[in-house]
Amino acid sequence: MKPAIILVSETRCEQLLDEFGRYARDYELPTARSAHEAKQAAKRVVAEGGQVAMFVTESRLPDGDVHQAFHWWRQTVPTARRVIAAHVSTFREDAERLRGGMAKGKYDAYLLMPRGARDEEFHTAICELLSDWGSTVAEPEVVAVAIVSPVEDALTLGIRDYLDRMGMPNRVYAPDSEKGQHVLQLLAAEGGEPEFPLVMDMAKRVGSARSVRDVASRIYGRPADVDVDRVVDVAIVGAGPAGLAAAVYASSEGLSTVVLEAEAVGGQAGTSSMIRNYLGFPRGISGMRLAQRARNQAIRFGTQFFTGWPVTSFVAGGVDDDGNPEPHRLCTEGGDVRARAVVVSAGVKYRRLDAPGIERLVGLGVHYGSAMTAAREMEGADVIVVGGGNSAGQAAIHLARFARSVTILVRRESLAETMSDYLVGEIRYNPRITVQPCCEVVEGGAGDDGRLGWVTTRDVRDGSETRRDCRGLFLLIGAAPHCGWLPEEVARDEHGFVLTGRDVPQDQWRDGLPPESLETTVPGVFAAGDIRAGSMKRVAAASGEGASVVPLVHAWLDPSR
Repeated sequence: MKPAIILVSETRCEQLLDEFGRYARDYELPTARSAHEAKQAAKRVVAEGGQVAMFVTESRLPDGDVHQAFHWWRQTVPTARRVIAAHVSTFREDAERLRGGMAKGKYDAYLLMPRGARDEEFHTAICELLSDWGSTVAEPEVVAVAIVSPVEDALTLGIRDYLDRMGMPNRVYAPDSEKGQHVLQLLAAEGGEPEFPLVMDMAKRVGSARSVRDVASRIYGRPADVDVDRVVDVAIVGAGPAGLAAAVYASSEGLSTVVLEAEAVGGQAGTSSMIRNYLGFPRGISGMRLAQRARNQAIRFGTQFFTGWPVTSFVAGGVDDDGNPEPHRLCTEGGDVRARAVVVSAGVKYRRLDAPGIERLVGLGVHYGSAMTAAREMEGADVIVVGGGNSAGQAAIHLARFARSVTILVRRESLAETMSDYLVGEIRYNPRITVQPCCEVVEGGAGDDGRLGWVTTRDVRDGSETRRDCRGLFLLIGAAPHCGWLPEEVARDEHGFVLTGRDVPQDQWRDGLPPESLETTVPGVFAAGDIRAGSMKRVAAASGEGASVVPLVHAWLDPSR
């Protein structure tokens, strides 16, 4: 069945149906004249095995406030996007009353109903929301990468999560399915033996995947693919917001640029289901989509990306016997990259939870970060999110679209100290999410199927412990700098974050002067984003540092500028 867009208006259903006619090829367009009719229409779609992608409603309904209607519809179909298309006669009058609800996540967009043909501003908003729904809820219609596996184990889920974050539509097929048999036949024709999971890429190449890196290198190449005789102008380590911004600005200004990323583009921000306070995106944008757009932008200017290849060591450049500068060398298991300048933007990683039984279940119900792909596996389950920052809040809200219940565990008294107010308000409104303060996870164990089945929590005030059923545990518990590969010459603070500029101790200044604002203690090596000591730990701030580092790179490469 085609997914449904349910159109709701007491008197203007025909007008809405006419306006949404352009979507009729790909979506069903049932209409309803009241909130109750819309709820019944949604129930019929679900009962028939279909999906509701979106509710579009006028701002006034005959049988209740529109906020109450959204509450009813969310209970029926929590994954659907919700839009107000207000009539011109009520748009301004209702705006002040209703826009606060959007900040709390009661609905996704407040739009003025088109008053003529080709209102592409209106339909851009609709298409973005449908695209977001399609990438996080629905299985893809066009599959770029096929995965064949008899079970969805930790490796298969890791591959799917990587592909999702890289914007590669994918699907898992059973070996005895029609698609699975086709992939097995292709493998047999090449003389290969099936070792699951199998992966078939866009070029119809089939191979076994023993790690996420196998998939990454097959699709995107290895750092060794950089010409060994070539020295690039700048190598960027890490493709989070800071690294992506540095890549866009460096390559757009003519610098030869290579980005090395240990996982998928986007870093921690790339796993955020919806960032609502990023400048220029009033309806919000997922971290994954923001990262994909930035990567495509950098590629257009000539940046080369190598994902799935962590830097294992770094050899700082020096001066050869003739007094000529030697390039820095970044070493990976897939080859080395030599560069005249280096930007360290490897970001941070979530701290591991030191609790018995947890680590062996990673990928089997336990996840570090929001793991957007895993959210779809949580339908009807009870889920716990550990952490009190914005990333934890965004993860909880996204998981609540699928899970039966989501509990946020924090060691503090409340979320207000560590989370943005708009997220606190959205969490308070969502009936599927509860917050349990002054609490921590101390143990976990598997159910009969070998996946996470339960956890034990402890109240940090009185030490009492409670065992509770749990099918998903998402850990977002603080950040540790991802820079163990850096040499000792790069100064760091007591927490391991890279020191730059005037934060560098005076005894490490050169010629009595501090390094430039984003420069480290090694000449030609810069730091930007969360890995830098004193950074703000916000997406916009990291992007700004990534852009700001490029003039310093230029000055290093050409001191006469």
